[in-house]
Amino acid sequence: MDLPPVNLAELLRHPDDLDKITTLKAEFMRKKAAVDSQLRSGLREQLETTQAGMNGLADGQRTVQQIKEEMMKIDKICSESQDMITDFATINLVSQAHRNFGAVETMRRNLETFSERLDAIDRMLNEDDEDPENMPNLLAIHYELTQLRNIRDDAIEQIQRGDDPGLQSTLEDYFSRLDKYIEWFDVNITLVAMSLINLVIADNNSLVVRFALIIEAEEKSDQRVLALQEALKDHKEMATRFQSITDGAKTVRGYKDKFLKAIRTFAEDQFKESKEKFLGDPDMLDKSLKWYFNDLNAVKIGMTPLMPKKWKIFKTWATIYHGLMHDYLIGLIDDPETSSAHTLAIISWPEAYYRKMTKLGMKQDELTPHVIDNREAELVRDFRALIIKFLDEWIDRIYKQECKDFVDRNVEGGNLDQDEYGYFRTKNLVDLWRMLREQVDAAGNSKRADVVEGVIDAMFQRLRTRQQSWQKMLEDEAARYELQPPQGQPELDGFQPLQDWLVATANDQIACIDDNEDEGRMAYLSDFRRKFSTLVSPQYMDRAETEIAALRDGYVDLSTWCMTKFAQLVFAVDFRTVMPDFFTPRWYTTNAMARMIATFEEYVSDYKIVLHHSLVDIFIEIFAEELLIRYLSSVRNKGAKFRRQDNFQDKIFDDLSTAFDFFNNLPNPDVGNAIKETWRVSEPFLQLLTVDKEAVPDAFAEFKSQYWDLQISWVEAVLRSRDDFERSMLNAVKARAAQMDVVRGPETIMSKVK
Repeated sequence: MDLPPVNLAELLRHPDDLDKITTLKAEFMRKKAAVDSQLRSGLREQLETTQAGMNGLADGQRTVQQIKEEMMKIDKICSESQDMITDFATINLVSQAHRNFGAVETMRRNLETFSERLDAIDRMLNEDDEDPENMPNLLAIHYELTQLRNIRDDAIEQIQRGDDPGLQSTLEDYFSRLDKYIEWFDVNITLVAMSLINLVIADNNSLVVRFALIIEAEEKSDQRVLALQEALKDHKEMATRFQSITDGAKTVRGYKDKFLKAIRTFAEDQFKESKEKFLGDPDMLDKSLKWYFNDLNAVKIGMTPLMPKKWKIFKTWATIYHGLMHDYLIGLIDDPETSSAHTLAIISWPEAYYRKMTKLGMKQDELTPHVIDNREAELVRDFRALIIKFLDEWIDRIYKQECKDFVDRNVEGGNLDQDEYGYFRTKNLVDLWRMLREQVDAAGNSKRADVVEGVIDAMFQRLRTRQQSWQKMLEDEAARYELQPPQGQPELDGFQPLQDWLVATANDQIACIDDNEDEGRMAYLSDFRRKFSTLVSPQYMDRAETEIAALRDGYVDLSTWCMTKFAQLVFAVDFRTVMPDFFTPRWYTTNAMARMIATFEEYVSDYKIVLHHSLVDIFIEIFAEELLIRYLSSVRNKGAKFRRQDNFQDKIFDDLSTAFDFFNNLPNPDVGNAIKETWRVSEPFLQLLTVDKEAVPDAFAEFKSQYWDLQISWVEAVLRSRDDFERSMLNAVKARAAQMDVVRGPETIMSKVK
């Protein structure tokens, strides 16, 4: 039993699949046991068959040897008898003369009537041509032609022994008319052979039986000729003594082979018609081959009783048809004219084919080779790879267009779309998801879960890669503005369109996962899940849910990253000259915090109408967090120093009040409260700046207990910014840190303050 090779890479593609190893091992052991059992059974049957064949050969050798011995005895007796009978030579000579006279008389009579008998055959053939559905003279014609062919063969053989080329040429001319009627008869025989199925269906059993009798007689004649040729070849010295037993056909006429060839030709013609129908419509494979099973059923039910049992006509017919079916399907598989839809139909065909053949009485192991050479797994992989190839081409084409649009974002009026809510959107997201649905449909047309599952796995991987590619594309472009030197005029070409694209990209991610239940509209990802869920197995769906959840998290992360990158760009470009002044002498004479808050308010006012409503609050929170991180990190600014005589506490309070006023006026009070709670970290920060030197370790310990991920390097920078900094203060803090048993918890804002 041929089985497709097992590809462990296909079975164990995900870490969760390792849990299946025990089950897979048990399954493979079960299959191995079944294969071993079949091998043992097949080996036993093969040994029995081989032994029976060897026994048959031995018996045949003994029989041949016995025949040789008996013929030698006969030859010996003949020789001895000549000496026992008085005047044997004279008697033998007279006997031979009598036999020769009889043979000559018979030959003369046959030659004289030869032309008349041909005329009779001519009349019978014409009568059969007038009634091709019954051919009443078929048997009589065969008998007469056989007799005349034997007469011709005997005459030619005798002339050849006489070594008279001129007379042989005359005889051949005389018999030449016979060939015309032989060809005519062969045409009729072929016509009957090609029409056997229709004759059986029409209940024309008489013609079928007469045809079978002719083929059987010819088969016996051919067997006799072959046996005599073999015997005479091995015993040439005895050939002249036994010429009298070689009357009849002298050559193999091959009507049985012509009959079997007619079966093939008849089926091949129908396969050609089936191919045209199938190539025109891939759904027509089953219907286009309906004749195949109808023919075999007609042979089994109607023809088997009319043919010799030794022919096993149904098995013979089924074997010929199966070979042609194999060649037909393999030819289609390898035919460049066939499409993937044709391949799909062929992949699904063997199961139905063998089921129908089993109903007809032919088991699968009796039909060799396998109807498509066990190439289902290969064809499934090829079809799946073809869909994935188209998928990759589409995604690559879409991504290239998106990159081009991104590079050309400075065009007049921008090159982004806006949806029905006025939100910025990129142009190709709709095309992407439409293409994914189309490829799911293409995979679903295979009616095979393994095809769909392989394609969906590829889609999951491509969607994850797409998220990463988009983030990298935006990050690389943002780096142009973030890495500019602080001196000189900043490069702003394409900056504002980049911010628009960050907003549009964030909106795209939300569109992928935001199900609008009020309007009954599903997000792209949910609609994608719904589309393929009915096409895969429940076991695969369990794993797919994990992939869907990971994609959903990825879309959330990318949208958040876009908002974070937007905020970082604001600080890198808009606030590039402001942030370095914090906590330096210049800080005391400016109102930088107020200007920054005002700038951000303008951003929120401008973008809240084109930013998805669910991202507005997130955008504000991200900006507030980024502002806090940058504010606290400003202790590392060059020249940052907190002097007691400068009333830095009042300045810090002023900054915080400005920020808190903005937070208090946010449309969503919950967001404002959450932001203010995060900004409470400014209190222990102020404590580190204001407490006496001796109390610094206690202030640090209190800070560390509230914010477990407080980094000692930042604390050192804070302490060094105090005008009363001493090395002993830092040593005391480090000593206290070593003594503390900090309980780790969720990440806090201080993990981001370096």
